[in-house]
Amino acid sequence: MKNLIMALLPFMAIFAVVGSLEAAGKPKVHFKTNMGDFTIELEPEYAPSTVANFLQYVRDGHYDGLIFHRVIKAFMVQGGGFDDKYNKKPTREPIENEADKGIPNERGTIAMARTGDPHSATNQFFINVKFNGFLNHSSKTQQGWGYTAFGRVIDGMNIVGRISLMETGAGGPFGSDVPIEQVVIEKAEIISE
Repeated sequence: MKNLIMALLPFMAIFAVVGSLEAAGKPKVHFKTNMGDFTIELEPEYAPSTVANFLQYVRDGHYDGLIFHRVIKAFMVQGGGFDDKYNKKPTREPIENEADKGIPNERGTIAMARTGDPHSATNQFFINVKFNGFLNHSSKTQQGWGYTAFGRVIDGMNIVGRISLMETGAGGPFGSDVPIEQVVIEKAEIISE
């Protein structure tokens, strides 16, 4: 048994190094909110255009001062588009939907929000607070495109969970699902690329 363990040690060390190198190469973004902080790790190998788009918004300071304007308990929390007075922030051109490339909308994943047009995502994102398989890609049709998940919360999911449980109602132009107490993104910053 000891010989077997000694023989496997070099392979285990190689897998550990490769795994840590892969994780080290993934961009990470830290969000500081008035409810607490969370960190996401992005997956550029699955959604390269989506990750590049999101990182550019972060670099531009776009998310600083914006709110989570849509919160649905046991579903998701959405932000990235409106300030605390519900003014819509200007965006760049929409990006192509990359939901067909492999990341499911699991608990803790971050995905791009969009309109009914599958290729309309710009700046708004949401974080899934449960497995939302019905948001995954199933076909390249209007109904089947799904929503591009492009990373996951690696620290602070308890904060996201707390946001998802907030009391909601009407606010600004929205008739429902707006947190009564605003959740403000004070700062979003890239902590590794």
